[in-house]
Amino acid sequence: MLIGCSATDAQVQGLCLDQHFDEEIASTISFTAPIIGVTELAANRSSYMVFDTRKKEEYEVSHIPGANYLGYKDFDETRLEGTPKEAKIVLYCSIGYRSEKIAERLQSLGYQNVYNLYGSIFEWANRSYPLEDRNGDVTTKVHTYNKTWSKWVNGEKVEKIW
Repeated sequence: MLIGCSATDAQVQGLCLDQHFDEEIASTISFTAPIIGVTELAANRSSYMVFDTRKKEEYEVSHIPGANYLGYKDFDETRLEGTPKEAKIVLYCSIGYRSEKIAERLQSLGYQNVYNLYGSIFEWANRSYPLEDRNGDVTTKVHTYNKTWSKWVNGEKVEKIW
């Protein structure tokens, strides 16, 4: 499900397994970039270039398979080298806030098809989609940023790290 910038709470309702997590995300992000749900990304993974906008430490614990590190505070547009301006790009972080801010930057740099992954890696893990670590090995660990945010990771087979 791709949703444009004018998404309302009603349009995004149900993109996360936990209604309260859905509400938390909807109240945290500004919908300044189109969103994509994790089920849509998982079903069409090969259609998108995926970038992780978390801290390097978080990315190294686990990330969506094949995702490239882009960063947030240490964002460097040279990490996008070779990425066509018209490529379909999905950005994610823990829940979608940081990735939304980087999506805005990419849009200002002329990237035309930039999507924010709604629920980001937390929802990806909650749905038991695969994760890989810094070595490309399958892992069940998720860096939850801190203890407070870890409450949103509910996957039964997920080990929370902060």
